[in-house]
Order: sequence, then C-alpha cells, then structure tokens
Amino acid sequence: MTPPGSISTTSSNLRAQQKPSIPKKPCAFGAPPRHLHRPCKKNAAVSVACTGQGEQRSSPAIAAPQEAQAGTFSVEFRTRDGCRLGISRYPDFAYNAQGGRGVGVVASSGEDSGTVLVEFDVSSLYIPAMSGATTKFLGLPLPPFLKIDILPEALRGNIDPTSGQVDLKFRSRFCFSVGSIYRAPPLFVDTTLTSEESSGAIRRGTGERMDGEGRCKLVGVAVVDPIDDVFMNTFLSLPTECIAYLNATISITEPS
Repeated sequence: MTPPGSISTTSSNLRAQQKPSIPKKPCAFGAPPRHLHRPCKKNAAVSVACTGQGEQRSSPAIAAPQEAQAGTFSVEFRTRDGCRLGISRYPDFAYNAQGGRGVGVVASSGEDSGTVLVEFDVSSLYIPAMSGATTKFLGLPLPPFLKIDILPEALRGNIDPTSGQVDLKFRSRFCFSVGSIYRAPPLFVDTTLTSEESSGAIRRGTGERMDGEGRCKLVGVAVVDPIDDVFMNTFLSLPTECIAYLNATISITEPS
C-alpha cells in the first residue's frame, strides 16, 4: 500500500549494451543511437502523494553495473529551456528550466553492458522554481506570488555513452506556496527520468537520447494521489496523472 505523500515507480532492467571505450577527454556522444529491440520504457509510471510528516516510499534502485572504477570521471547535469509539465488532461505548462545544474561522479562502469552508473551530489542539485518568471499556462505567466519550489533530494542512475540512453532515478520535494498566506504540505516525488518511453493510463511521453553534445530530453509520468489538503486536491484535480519533459545536457569528463 502506497503511503500518503510518496511516489513509487517501477523500472525494467536496462538492456545490456556493447562495450564502449571509456574516453580520455570530455565524453562525445556522437555515435548514432543503436536501435534496440525494446527501445521504450513502458513501465515508468509512478505514484505521488504527500504527508506533513514527509514519509515516502522509494522505488526499486536502478541496478548498478558490475565492474567499478569509482570516481574516475566527473559528471555535469544542466537543465535547459523548452521543458513542459502537464497534469490530468489539462494543457501542459511551458517551463523554462534554464540554469538548473548538478555535479557528480561516475560511481562505477560495466565492462559487459557498456553503461556507467552516475551519482550526483545532492548539495549541488538545483532546479529553478516554477513561477511567473519561468512558467506559462495557455501562454500566460503563472499568477503573482504563486510558486512551486523544486527541492531535489537524489539524482542517480545509468547512462550509456555509446547509445545515448539515459535512466536517472529522481527524488524531490515539490513545495507549493502563494506568497506568505498559504503553503501546502510538500509532495514527495520519486521517479525515473528516461530518454526512452514513460507511460501511464492517460499520459504518455517519449524522450530523446543524447546527441553528440550530450543534449537529451528526459520524460517521466506520475500518478498523483490526493493529499491532506482540500485546496491542493481541488486545484490539481487529484487523483490524476502528471508528466514532465525535461531538456538537459549531460557531460562526462575525465579529471585533468
């Protein structure tokens, strides 16, 4: 039973890839994506809910590759403009995530699968808040004083530098507020952002693998459950599904 205030997700094991050579300079993702037999993640749907006590249920961790080369490479994650966030059957919000950033390391690499396991430093993770300055709905900025702070708590997962496939487990708090007069209990989000396909009952999206410059589109679908807040339940039409499209640039660099 999913406790209130949490997100759970399931994710299929990443398909094994051919062995790539680990670069000696900033990683170039120029190789054309290989067509896999099952290119889409069709089980990336998650559930979201919230409690005032901050309880949450984490989804199963992404399997780590077998062979470790800890701390050999550094990783940088940057978010870009052109993102979208949608909930229920309403039109999507246009969201400018330009300026978001996180740094981390390659925790291990797999000789057989060709993937690397990356883990980002939580203290370095920053994603811009949704507000009138960054977010529009039906072409209009969000109302003044309405703000949704996005407070990341974890970002880790698998990257295949050869094919460009990305699967990052993301956990964060989403804090809604209207000036100083209203602050809702946080929504705890725990999902996998993927360059493949993520789908639910009413929402579905497909990401894009990294290109030669590390640019990609990550997508994730979540089932949002009601919380102990009548206003939020009404405002967001809970329970329902939501979807996020996040444009990002990922670079893996060997320390000098």
